[in-house]
Amino acid sequence: MKSEQMSDELKKLADIAADLGLLVDLRTKATELLGNIGTHEALLALLELAGNDKLPVKEREMALKKAQEIIKSGR
Repeated sequence: MKSEQMSDELKKLADIAADLGLLVDLRTKATELLGNIGTHEALLALLELAGNDKLPVKEREMALKKAQEIIKSGR
């Protein structure tokens, strides 16, 4: 996948994860997918979600956990 295309996909996932107008299940799945991608850009997107004080604490904690997993994996 091209770098630019990957960036667009990451942005879409991050936008979904942060969209309070969507169901929590969709936001959670988007956050999980960002964690599965595991790139530096995905890490940054997860950290941004973790710092978003509009999101529920549980979702922010999940984003932080996924970010920690990326760091621990060394990707």
